[in-house]
This record gives sequence, structure tokens and C-alpha cells, in this order.
Amino acid sequence: MNQSENGDSDPSVVCYYLNRINTRGLPFGENPLGYSLPSFLLQFSLISILTRFFHLLLRPLGQPLIVSQILAGILLGPSMLGRDASFSAKVFPTKSRLVLDTVSVFGFMLFVFLIGVKMDLSVVLRSGKKALAVGILGFFIPLVLASLVAFLLDKFLSLDHDIARALPHVVPMLSMTAFPVITCFLDELKILNSEIGRLASSSSVISDVCLWSIMCVLSFADLARTSSVIVIVGSLVTSVLFFTVVIFVIRPAALWVIRHTPETRPVKERYIFIALVILMVSGFAGEVIGIHATTASLVLGLIVPDGPPLGAALSETLDCFVSLLLLPIFFAVSGLKVDVFCIQNWTNIGVLELVFFVAFVGKLIGSMLPLIICRMPFRDALSLGLIMNTKGIVELAILNDIKNKKIVNDEIYTIMIVSLVATTGVISPIVKFLYDPSKRYIAYKRRTILHCRGNDELRILACIHHQENVHSIISLLQASNITKDSPMDLVVLHLVKLMGRASSLLVPHRQKDKPPRNPTQSERIFNAFKKFEEQNPGFLNVHCYKGIAPYMTMHNDVCSLALEKRTILIILPFHKQWSSGETNESSHAHRHLNKSVLEKAPCSVGILIDHRSFKSMHKMNERSTFRVVVLFFGGADDREALAYGQRMSDRSSVGLTVVRFVNSGPTAEIVAGTERSKMLDSDILRNFKSKTKYGSVEKIEYREKVVGCGMDVIVVAKSVVNSCNLVLVGRRHGDSTIMLQLGKWNERGDLGAIGEILAASELKGEASVLVVQQQTRLWGLKDPEESTHLRRIKL
Repeated sequence: MNQSENGDSDPSVVCYYLNRINTRGLPFGENPLGYSLPSFLLQFSLISILTRFFHLLLRPLGQPLIVSQILAGILLGPSMLGRDASFSAKVFPTKSRLVLDTVSVFGFMLFVFLIGVKMDLSVVLRSGKKALAVGILGFFIPLVLASLVAFLLDKFLSLDHDIARALPHVVPMLSMTAFPVITCFLDELKILNSEIGRLASSSSVISDVCLWSIMCVLSFADLARTSSVIVIVGSLVTSVLFFTVVIFVIRPAALWVIRHTPETRPVKERYIFIALVILMVSGFAGEVIGIHATTASLVLGLIVPDGPPLGAALSETLDCFVSLLLLPIFFAVSGLKVDVFCIQNWTNIGVLELVFFVAFVGKLIGSMLPLIICRMPFRDALSLGLIMNTKGIVELAILNDIKNKKIVNDEIYTIMIVSLVATTGVISPIVKFLYDPSKRYIAYKRRTILHCRGNDELRILACIHHQENVHSIISLLQASNITKDSPMDLVVLHLVKLMGRASSLLVPHRQKDKPPRNPTQSERIFNAFKKFEEQNPGFLNVHCYKGIAPYMTMHNDVCSLALEKRTILIILPFHKQWSSGETNESSHAHRHLNKSVLEKAPCSVGILIDHRSFKSMHKMNERSTFRVVVLFFGGADDREALAYGQRMSDRSSVGLTVVRFVNSGPTAEIVAGTERSKMLDSDILRNFKSKTKYGSVEKIEYREKVVGCGMDVIVVAKSVVNSCNLVLVGRRHGDSTIMLQLGKWNERGDLGAIGEILAASELKGEASVLVVQQQTRLWGLKDPEESTHLRRIKL
């Protein structure tokens, strides 16, 4: 028996048979829809199929997934298909809604727990003034304005009783900016780790803290007004006892698990099982003491440290199950309660929409005002204001809760759901149009090795994925001629996949006073570069950063840091690694990162390919010669590679050989290019040749190789990789017959025709390869061959 089902205003009594779970099927004369399991499976299938259908339809229009999920519920509900009584009675009978509603609430409980696990409350303590101002003003300005408008409407218009009762609950919901909603929205737009994304995440946490503080005070005041002293004392004692157990028993246990889990090992399965059991018990306890399972789950999630190992393990265990299976049911159930035909009073629509609009404008003003005062571009400030107005799952949960408590009727609920969906649906494409993080990566000066003066500081950003990348990059830096006259400013960025956290992170590493007994992977990486700094005192400055972000948007961290540090060269590890002659290919994510950085970097980029095992890395010293070969075909990237090689050759232990390829045909070109490009090629080669006249023949050498086809180039390349330690080559080359032949070697490659050949394991060479791309994004730059006469470009 189910009474007051779905919290509707009219209580209903539903009678159904026990043990009607599985059916024997139609051949035995049984209707499968009369049994709970087949009915639930059909409902879940329809919800999933329609959700994906709407998402495929609306995704090209920039619509987030939540819009599709709610629309699926509306389509199945009384607004459309559910209007047919026979469809509603067969597919969504009243007796089956209890199961569907229970599963949806359980899914929301798990989602809230995961958000608690991923949330870092220390953000509140370390938030800057901008985030603090946006979070506070973005909550209180809409709250005050919307409350004032609601008060004036109630005083002068004599509002309907239902509206007057609902507005005090609707206004705080419209004023809030929920952290879970913002992070999901930013993740869908792929701007989670952008400047605006980080600011919105931090501001939403502060806004949530403001909301929770007010709600706690109001709840306590309501409890004191409506309950007896015994109820108040009992509620307070049980709540304090629950929080005490969570903070002083469960949190220390979680920290113990983290301490006893090695960094490279996964969390033991029994610990995950215990954590899930504690979650269920905490949810039950929350229902028993009256703070609700969702609140208890959130508190439990907040005491679990975010990130690896425990937070990441719990997220990995539950994320797919919750996001793909349970949450679509929650959104669809919310849509199933929407009935557009119950909207009869146009005055109510006008009042709600006016309050909604005032709250929207108030949040826009509160969010934008601090940013405009801080001189942030208006487009960026407007984008943040719109993002802070986004509504989602938390607002839906609040609406469902006040509907179940009969604070809002079906008409008000429907108006609010439609308004929330319409607002989020409009905001998403507008933000996509207004805000593109890559636009700010356009530099105003040439940031290339070629345009550096001899005594300029060489600014390099080295990106590290794993500890195995360290030795190859340090060897490359050792060969880069770090001296008093030619110092280096090195930024080391350890890139970590976002796991077990809701918000991205880009922070400088702070050296601890005492070295830890069990250093983390990041600490071991940074210690290696700090030791390298100590070997070059006064000539090398090392700055260490850690970036935690989704792989799809990790390039934002790389490019923004390169722009901030005025980097000249970004060094990225290749997405394949070789160990003892075997190829170990990393995930597709590393390749996507390299490709995105190549497209959007504000400076030159080098992709480092290391064929050798790390134990046999070349040791730099003054007695041995580190052989560097530059393969020169022509073009801006080859000139950049040659400039880097010339810088290396200034080191006494580095020998440089430039191999220029010449086409055997009398009129054919090795690569196509403009006359200006050919002139620049000739100039840099002429300067290099003049240098060889005064240098040691063994140390600096210039050769020309005549080739007639692509196979000739491959033969030369194969001989080169077996006779040197490092090969430098440009990434892009103009079209020609030879380049077209070489391009067929790997059509999907991102390193260019020559780079892909040198990266192939078939060459079996011992030399590392650095594929260089000269800076392509510059304010006023028309093509890569230009270096002066800047022109304004359209942003």
C-alpha cells in the first residue's frame, strides 16, 4: 500500500498483490506490465532511450545533458504521452511509481555523497578576494532583491494563497548557486580548468556556505517555533551525536586507510566495501534522526579526503553507476511530475516569472560587479554571471522536496521546472559563444628561440606525466647550454588526471621543511628538478607546479601557465614510450593534450620522443660529446629547430650537425614555400655555414643530402638516428611530391611527415627526437614567416 504517493496534494491508496515481481511471460497468459520487475525495466529503458535521443538532437545546439533528461520525463509524463490514460496506466501505473521514486531518491543520495567526496572545503579558506566577493554578492543581492519584490507583490496585489506560501521557499532556491550544478555545467562546456571555470567553482562553494548557514538558522528557528522542548533537545542531541561519530570516528578511519595505501597501489576492495556499508548506515541514521539521508550522505562525503587514493577509488566505483543509471531516473521522475495543462492562472505565471527574472538580474549584477571593478573584460564577466545563474539537479531536488511537503502545488511546480530548463538551455549556448579560453593565449610578442637574443633568459615549460619522463627532459635541458651568460628559467608542470575531485587545481609546489618519509610522485618529480637546479647554481631557476584537470581540457593549464610565465618553449612528452625496444602506448588523452597545445600554445612547442630505456640515458660530461643532428628541409619550424640546435652547440660537450635535404630534380622543390620563407631559410643557413668555418669540424658540421623520393629521406633518417643522441626537426613542411610520399607513412600523425617517421619504432634508433613547432599564435601575425609589421587580427 502506498499512501500520499509522490507527495501529490491528494492522498491516494493503492492496492497491489504481493510477490508479483517476476512474470512467466505472455505464453502463459500473464501480462508482464502487471509485475514490478518488467514494469521497471520498461520504464528505465524508455527513459534511457529518450534521454539519449534528445541529447543527440540538442547537443549540436549546445544544450547540456540535464535539458535532455528532463525533456524525456516531460514527454513520458501527463504533459504529452502520459496524457493518454491507457499509456499512463500500462507504462507508468501508480503502483509502480513507488519503485521508480525510491530508485531516483537513492540515486540522488549517492550523487550527493560523491559531490561531498569530490568537494574541497579548503577552497573557502584559500579563495581570493574576487571569488569571495562574487560568492557573497552573487547570493545576497538576488536574495534581497527577489525577497523585496515578493514582499511588494504580496502587499499590493493580494497574491493567491498558494503563491504567497511558495515564494519564501522559491526565492532562496533562485538565489543559490549550487557547486554540483556549476561543476557539471563547466565540465560539459570543457572550461572546468579555465580562469572563469576556477573562479565559478570557488564562488559557488562560498555561495553554498552562505545558503547552508541561512538554512540552518531558519530550520532551527522553525523547529523552535513549531516543536516542543523535548523534540528540540532530542533533535539537537542526535544530530550532534551523528556529527561527532562522523568527524571523530569515521574521518580518522578514512585517513588511516589513506596512510596504509601506497601511492602506486589501488585501495583494497574490503575498504571500499566498508565505506559503502557506512554510507548506507549513515543514510539510514539520517532518516531516523530527521536530517534526511541526503544530508547525512553529504556530511559523510565531506569528511572523506578528496582525490587519490580513497576519494578517487570511491568516485571510480560509483561514478558510472550513478551518472549513467540512477541520475537519468531522477531527472525523468522530475519531468514526469510536470503537467503543463494544470497551468490555469496567468497571474501566478507573471508573479513567478517576475521574481525569477529579478533573481536572475540580481545574480548577474552581484557576480559581474566585483569582476568589472577588477577590470576583467566585460565578455568574461558576463560569461561568469550567466554561469552562476545555471540551475540543475540541486534546484530540482529542492523543488521535489517542497512539492512533497505540499508547499507548492502542481501548477507552481510545473512553472518552475519549465523556467529552470529554459534558463539553463538558453545560458549554455550563450556562454559557449561568449567565452573561449584559447583566445587569451594569443601573445603580443614573438616567443620563439629564433627571435631570442644570445644573452636572453631561455624560458622553458616542461610538462611531466610520470616520473619516467623526468630523465629524458633533464638530459635535453642539460644540452641546452645553461650558463651565466645564457641562463634558463624552468617551469615544471606535473599534469595529473582529475580523479575524486569536482574542481580542477593549478597550484605551485611548496617545499616542505623536512623531507617526507614517503614522498608522493609529484614530490619525487620536483625533487629531481630541484637537484638539477642545485647542479647549476645561479644559472637555472626552477619553479614547480601541479595541475589537476580533466585530460580533455588539460591544455588550458599548459597554455595559461606558458602565457603567464612568458615561456619561449613548451616541452611535452610524446604519447608513446619505448622501453627495451618495446612500444608502450599511453592513453589517447596524452595525444589529445599534445594536439591541443600545438594548436593553441602562445609560444613554440617541442614534442620529445625518447626511444631508449631510461637506464641507458646519455650522461652529460665534458669528456664525451653529445651529438645533435638537425634535419633541415625548410620552413619556420625547421628554422626554429636549427636555432635551438645552435644554442646547444655553444656548449663545449655538444656537437651539432645540420643535414640539409636538397631535391635531385633541377626544378623540383624539397618543400613548397613563399619567397620570403626561402629567403629566411637561406639567411639562417648562411649564418650557420659561416659559423662552421671558425668552429671545430668535429663539433659543428654542415651536410647536404640529395634525395629524389620519400624512400631516400627515410634511408638518411635511419642512418641519422643510429649515429647521434638527439635529432631536431620541424613539425610542419610545405607540400611537395616528396612530402606527400612521406605523409602516407602515417596519415593520422600529429608530428608531421618527418616527425612521424622518426617516431616510428621501425627505425629502431637510439636517438631521442624533438619535433619543434614555431609559435603560431601572435597578435597581428598573418603567417608564420612574418616577424614584424604586426596587423590586427579578428578575435
